[in-house]
Amino acid sequence: MTLADVLPKDVSLTVAMALCAVAFVSGTARGFSGFGSALIFMPLASSIAAPRLVAALLLVIDFVAALPLLPDAWRKADRKATAVIVLGALVGVPVGTYFLSVLEPVTTRWIISCFVAALLLLLLSGWRYRGKDHAWLSVGIGGLSGFCSGLAQTGGPPIVGYWLGRPIAPIVARANIVLFFGASDFFSMVSYATTGLISRESLVLSLIVGPVYAIGVAFGASLFGRASEKVFRAICYGLIAMAVIAGLPVLDGILR
Repeated sequence: MTLADVLPKDVSLTVAMALCAVAFVSGTARGFSGFGSALIFMPLASSIAAPRLVAALLLVIDFVAALPLLPDAWRKADRKATAVIVLGALVGVPVGTYFLSVLEPVTTRWIISCFVAALLLLLLSGWRYRGKDHAWLSVGIGGLSGFCSGLAQTGGPPIVGYWLGRPIAPIVARANIVLFFGASDFFSMVSYATTGLISRESLVLSLIVGPVYAIGVAFGASLFGRASEKVFRAICYGLIAMAVIAGLPVLDGILR
């Protein structure tokens, strides 16, 4: 039996190899800088395969990768503050998932490209929320992040920008972020499974692409400390920008 024999019927060996390549690059960015994997992966991967398939694929990979981090995050996080922001995700994730399940693939790709471009601008701005705590604001940020996650697994920048701007210890902020995304990913898994987005195809692809993504994360982590973080972050931003441009549906006739 060859790799081609176990692939989903709508996914060729060439597409699977292309997804692996994209996963390695996005995993490397994640391993070194701690961010950027979904912002690189989704625009490119959704131009190679169906957005619903690659969103589910990325969710499964990230969900499995995040599980070992949750016990430590549970001990160190401000669980009360995190619970408030998770309430927003409880609403935002199903709404985003609904749109992913009903929109036409090309429409979804346009939305993903616009979302990622906006989130890249947010990252480049260095935005951090430094105002007062308000429950409604926390729920709103959680809802926005959950919606982005449900639609395209790109909910990182809003929640990271919010938590890192709070006057709390960095170790607590990181634990809050990890715990939030553990809950958000769980909501996404339930929503995706309910709407049929978690399929045999996405699970089979996750077994193929997941190890390559993990190798990319490990490779990126090994580079940390050996290269300038400022330079590597600039490279990540450049890769995200190129992913947005290359993933635009209007370029299908030229690039694909």
